[in-house]
Amino acid sequence: MSTRTPAGFTPTGTIATARDRRRVIFATVVGTTVEWYDFFIYATAVGLVFGQLFFAPLGANSALVAFATVGVSFLFRPLGAFLAGHFGDKYGRKVVLMWTLILMGVATALIGVLPTYEAIGLTAPILLVLLRILQGISAGGEWGGAVLMAVEHAPRPRRGAFGAAPQIGVPLGLLLASGVMALMAMIAPGDAFLEWGWRVPFLLSVVLILVGYYVRRRVEESPVFAELAERKEKARMPIVTLFRKHLLLVVIAAVVFAGNNAVGYMTTGGYIQGYATNPDGPLALERGPVLWAVAGSAVTWLLSTLAAGFLSDRIGRRMTYIIGWILQLAGVFTLFPLVNTGDIGLLFAGLAILTIGLGLTYGPQAALYSELFPASIRFSGVSISYAIGAILGGAFAPTIATALVQATGSTMAVTWYLAGMTLIGLVATLSLRDRSGIPLGPDHEAEQSVSPIRGFAKV
Repeated sequence: MSTRTPAGFTPTGTIATARDRRRVIFATVVGTTVEWYDFFIYATAVGLVFGQLFFAPLGANSALVAFATVGVSFLFRPLGAFLAGHFGDKYGRKVVLMWTLILMGVATALIGVLPTYEAIGLTAPILLVLLRILQGISAGGEWGGAVLMAVEHAPRPRRGAFGAAPQIGVPLGLLLASGVMALMAMIAPGDAFLEWGWRVPFLLSVVLILVGYYVRRRVEESPVFAELAERKEKARMPIVTLFRKHLLLVVIAAVVFAGNNAVGYMTTGGYIQGYATNPDGPLALERGPVLWAVAGSAVTWLLSTLAAGFLSDRIGRRMTYIIGWILQLAGVFTLFPLVNTGDIGLLFAGLAILTIGLGLTYGPQAALYSELFPASIRFSGVSISYAIGAILGGAFAPTIATALVQATGSTMAVTWYLAGMTLIGLVATLSLRDRSGIPLGPDHEAEQSVSPIRGFAKV
């Protein structure tokens, strides 16, 4: 059976106009950018001010605990993924995306008006953690819906390119978060940044959410889900089916993402920002230049992520990943030697080199995940795999890195930790068959249910 579909056709065979495709791509890029801006602005603030403002009584441990709050939200991503997967497989991708956007925006804006520890005591960090948990629930449900809206609308030969659209929302969100923070560091330098400057980026979320909501309302439902609904073939308990038949696949897919996510959270989790600007640390660089360097690396990450999506349509998801893991490993070993020079230009170079491998191990993920799971449980499969991978990878990567440096007095231990995570991701990738181009519609559930794990016929 041929696996090719004429250009312009959706996975179900329905003709999709160029205008429909452009609208889907634009909506997924805008929506995920807004979501990740909200998520990353918190991590950036943790690296710069939250230790001082919300955890000051902990003294030397304030930074460690502040970074731990970044990880706490990841523990609730599976809850968001379970909820979004269940409702997304039953009621559609679009409705879930609308609610995740609203939840993330409300939580982020409330952080922007939250009193500090000095004002209300212990209540301040408690409320901060609760709002971060809401961000985690939203992030857990967001990614799977955005990915499926993009990939399930795509012509079969261009799934990698379409799937890269929601993926570039991550570097765009980092670029926007770092850029706005850097701008506020210029407008409100020194104590003014601690007093009110850091709040402005959180409050800007209200405007961004309104834009994202408007854009997403205008997008049609995924054609794969529309066909499932029309045939009344939606799974009654998609999560139960997923874990009963595809548990090992979920674990392997999660580990693939963990290898990328742990390394990526050196910047998206705020670790490099905090390490480089810590006034008591070895570098003690100014906030503004470091934030601009991170913003610049977000551009190189965006470009490599986008290129990886197109490349995966040419050489396959698996081969693109393998090349990416090799380049990511090289980037891991050059990162801290360049950062530790204390030179902003070399710090940017270290981050930029790292992002080449990061992009190649992130750009194809949307298409890879979508092609791993059967149509009726696909939202649950991609969302839960992603959420578990985020816990195994990025959840506590900044905390682990901080603890390793405190214990050893050197960043070399962090380098070996990141190298280990990269190699684990490579091994997980090698255990999967390449399913690039497999039909995604409900007519092909039997083919989709055959295990993509090498050495297995069925899950």
